[in-house]
Amino acid sequence: MRPTPSAWLLTGAVVTEVVGTLALRVSDGFTRWLPTAVTLVGYGVSLWLFSLLLDRGGVALGTAYATLTGVGLAAATLASVLLFRDPLTAVQLLGMGVLAAGVLVLQTGGPAERT
Repeated sequence: MRPTPSAWLLTGAVVTEVVGTLALRVSDGFTRWLPTAVTLVGYGVSLWLFSLLLDRGGVALGTAYATLTGVGLAAATLASVLLFRDPLTAVQLLGMGVLAAGVLVLQTGGPAERT
């Protein structure tokens, strides 16, 4: 099964948002120009890709946004553990599991009927 264009747009939005967030971590309060530029470009591209996704109309806003933030949060958390040696507790892992379950339910719940 091939990924749809919407899946590629959402994946791109998540990846660029996470890159921007990781760069924000090392920008030292926007005092370092390169990480600051990567942060701004990452967030800008993420929003642009997300807007294209919404414009295509194939994904509901709530589902798309929950996926963007949930997957982005989990990816940024795992990357910060690997790159910056940030701690990760069992409770935080449980929270990430709950997030993943929520995103899965939103993705597989099917379209809501309009009344």
